[in-house]
Amino acid sequence: MTQPDLRIAFAASDRPEALAARDRLMQLYGSADPASADVIVALGGDGFMLETLHANLQRRTPVFGMNRGSVGFLMNDYNEEGLPERLATAGRAVIHPLQMEAWTRSGEAQKGLAINEVSLLRQTRQSAKLRITVDDRVRLEELSCDGCLVATAAGSTAYNLSAHGPIIPIDARVLALTPISAFRPRRWRGALLPHTAKVRFEVLEPDKRPVSATADSFEVREVTRVEVRERRDIALTMLFDAGRSFEERVLAEQFAS
Repeated sequence: MTQPDLRIAFAASDRPEALAARDRLMQLYGSADPASADVIVALGGDGFMLETLHANLQRRTPVFGMNRGSVGFLMNDYNEEGLPERLATAGRAVIHPLQMEAWTRSGEAQKGLAINEVSLLRQTRQSAKLRITVDDRVRLEELSCDGCLVATAAGSTAYNLSAHGPIIPIDARVLALTPISAFRPRRWRGALLPHTAKVRFEVLEPDKRPVSATADSFEVREVTRVEVRERRDIALTMLFDAGRSFEERVLAEQFAS
């Protein structure tokens, strides 16, 4: 597809600088309907990139982010010039989300998709107690903690990294299982799992120690059991400027001070 043929849709977060950037870019390049666009340009921060990918789950149009937010690890630098050329030469990073299925104390089951991570967190001052099963084999009978998460490679530099989990290259085909403030066993630091692994969390003492489960921003409270697996049948594409691939960012992050 030649550069002038690219149908570009623009989306912006509610930050004033993102909205102003969207208006300027639309004046420069026009704006296609997201339903028929070849690419979506997302203007904001990493959180808005996730929102855009979630909103695009059905169409799965490639998303090119430009940073008009704060952190911007998933975003490209903001520049209004030469956008069609940047899009035409951009590299692709394909990610697969996690499927979360959570059961509550009332017996209700709810599902959500996570591009970054599925996390379980204590709801009160009481620590959470979790039993962790991987592929139908109990690996930890009891983890006393503030919580635990399963992160994708794309999400490994987000909450997972803050919880001292490992950074994962995008093509590594593994998931990070990372405890959040583990109390017992105190020295357990988590595990790297094959991307095909099915993880089950069972909440011990759910009446006394309530736990919530979150798939990115979708939260289910007072859960008793949560199952997590990768949805390999769903492929989402992020675009990055040539020479600034997602792989290079992940590698550089591991040497950041």
